[in-house]
Amino acid sequence: MKFTLGWLKQHLDTDATVDQVADTLNAIGLEVEGIDNPAEKLSAFRIARVLTAAPHPQADKLQVLSVDAGDGPLQVVCGAPNARAGLVGVFGAPGAVVPSNGMVLKVAAIRGVESNGMMCSVRELELGDEHDGIIELPADAPVGASFAGYAGIDDPVFDVAVTPNRQDCMGVRGIARDLAAAGLGTLKPLAVPEIVGNGPSKIEIRTDDAEGCPAFYGRTISGVTNGTAPEWMARRLKAVGQRSISTLVDITNYVMLDLGRPSHAYDMAKLSGALVARRATDGETVTVLNGKTYTLTPEMTVIADANEVHDVAGIMGGEHSGIADDTTDVLLEVAYFTPEGIAKTGQTLALTSDARTRFERGVDPAFLEDAVAILTGLIVEHCGGAPSEMVRAGSPPLEVRTLSYDPGLCAQLGGIDVRPDRQRAILDRLGFAAATDWTVTIPSWRRDVDGPADLVEEVVRIVGLDNIVSTPLPRTDGVARPTATADQKLERRMRRTAASLGLNEAITWSFISENEAAAVGGGHWVLENPISEELKVMRPSLLPGLLSAARRNLDRGADSVRLFEIGRRYLADGEHPTLVLVMAGERAPRDWQGGKAKPFDAYDAKALCIELLRAAGAPVDNLQVMGEAGNFYHPGQSATLRLGPKTVLASFGVIHPTTAKAFGIDGPVVAAGIHLDAIPTKRETGFMRAAYTPPALQVVRRDFAFLVPLDLASDTLVRAVKGADKGVIADARLFDMFTGTGVPEGQKSLAVEVTLQPVDKSFTEDDLTAIAAKVVAAAAKLGAVLRG
Repeated sequence: MKFTLGWLKQHLDTDATVDQVADTLNAIGLEVEGIDNPAEKLSAFRIARVLTAAPHPQADKLQVLSVDAGDGPLQVVCGAPNARAGLVGVFGAPGAVVPSNGMVLKVAAIRGVESNGMMCSVRELELGDEHDGIIELPADAPVGASFAGYAGIDDPVFDVAVTPNRQDCMGVRGIARDLAAAGLGTLKPLAVPEIVGNGPSKIEIRTDDAEGCPAFYGRTISGVTNGTAPEWMARRLKAVGQRSISTLVDITNYVMLDLGRPSHAYDMAKLSGALVARRATDGETVTVLNGKTYTLTPEMTVIADANEVHDVAGIMGGEHSGIADDTTDVLLEVAYFTPEGIAKTGQTLALTSDARTRFERGVDPAFLEDAVAILTGLIVEHCGGAPSEMVRAGSPPLEVRTLSYDPGLCAQLGGIDVRPDRQRAILDRLGFAAATDWTVTIPSWRRDVDGPADLVEEVVRIVGLDNIVSTPLPRTDGVARPTATADQKLERRMRRTAASLGLNEAITWSFISENEAAAVGGGHWVLENPISEELKVMRPSLLPGLLSAARRNLDRGADSVRLFEIGRRYLADGEHPTLVLVMAGERAPRDWQGGKAKPFDAYDAKALCIELLRAAGAPVDNLQVMGEAGNFYHPGQSATLRLGPKTVLASFGVIHPTTAKAFGIDGPVVAAGIHLDAIPTKRETGFMRAAYTPPALQVVRRDFAFLVPLDLASDTLVRAVKGADKGVIADARLFDMFTGTGVPEGQKSLAVEVTLQPVDKSFTEDDLTAIAAKVVAAAAKLGAVLRG
């Protein structure tokens, strides 16, 4: 809900500042999402008079103006056809920023003639669509004054988040009422004009759908002159994002935003017979103001004449009977529609509008007759015309609702002790009527209040939600038992480790599109009634969300993207907790030593995988590197990490170029996925750690170079060497691979460094010879031969 400060003060007598209004709104539960003052972007623009205008010496369509903006004459080159001596307009000096295109004005030569700023058009200042010439102001406009202040644009715009239960705050007056109840001012009385009807309505108005449209009020107004809405009304509508269309249309939009009361005006020349609220017939169609045609069902309420449907009731008017510039006779509709019916129709047709937003929340059923009078008064004032007598077809639901209230509930339920007399005053200012026995009558515009707890909420929020004292729950004596599960602890540990490794956490949707799911092998769970086609499949992998996030970051100029997410993937056998990381862009930027920037590769992903698995408690020393990482990985630059041939703990590698392009990424992308539910759990051994006992003797390192078949994985050889004598071999690692001169065809040379750890005495030569023999024998079982 948007409104300006000046608009608010039409209903609220107050001297409060912008900050005071915002603070009070937040305190009473109406969250301010933003405040924007359109005058700020026009602060550098001033009123100026054109002193002289002469032809440009080098261009026929340009003029050289002498402009006075209060500081003496300045030379300005201008191409507007209406630029002339004596014109008073709007001038932007060097340094000002043009709102329409963000251009910073500066002193520049235009076709060889110096120009110091510019005279501005309506479009350039984003005040309208006109661009045929520069703005022309009255001759007595104060030269040198701020244009924003002179034009009345200095009116801050509030954007307030109204929760679905507060239908009364879908109009400026409802928000003013809340602020008045909070003590920020006094609510002004609502002026309702007395309209004397000139004979009966020229068109019959009735309702044949008492359930969907219990009340249909209206009248005809003949002899109106449609045109441009008054400047103050158009300015307020534009400030809150509404486009000014014409006086008649703008009046209905203005009253909707001002008082929360939607209405509709029909061009009588386009109607045939009576205008009736009725149920649609099956298969009936209507083309509405958005240009689309909708097929209706018998559950929907419509407004129709003798020939056709003109309105999806309470949601959007029809295109055929809409108001035009030449409209002279109008029929004004102010009806009450059942909220549930409006909501169902809107959902079925997927049709939204400002009117639907208000009707499905519930408008004030008692505010029909006054609304007709207010709308009629505005139309007659600005368009002329002769109104007929008011037609009251049906009757709105006006049953009086009361509640028995105990003021003591405020402290019991709300946590604030408020005096009963103050509670009574608050409820009174909000429109409730509390009798001496605390029987409270609920106002017609508060459909959401149906119990004593709701009255407590009203009192507490007006006193101020910030005044609720934070009271901790009682705690039992002693140390509380840990409540986190083993899975929760694992995820927390993995999250901390990933962040410490330089990855940024992302949270993406659990639902993806069918195309995204197909890019990673296809989804197993498809929603029958998704919110959107883009959120239709429960993700079989976390990769689509992270790849999309990586693309968005790269598109916005990020040089290096390092993301991870912990979440669930949904496969045929259920959901599986997973950690997925994605890296794209530069691993290291270009520099004077290394030259070009270095991209990420599969080994970067593998290193992170191993560190994360180590943090999870997986036996990383026993991991095997094997293939079959998945079709969305590059087949020659990816692998899996396994415990044995069947237990896959992780996959890693370079994303296949086809998959990357499917998500709009051109460069190389690497990724890894860790299956958290596949990591073996450690046996609980208590909280005590074994004492740290470093070995007393230094390690001994020996290098071995083997000739092995080309297709033998180096990891297989390293594991065999490491297991040759587990008692003394502490570690083994590959440090060289060579093919070429001296190496037979079909083979490669792998060099392994073996670390030996003596236990109670140093190794003798015989010990080292025996260990070396075991290493060579273990390697020989794989077809490896010690190089000479």
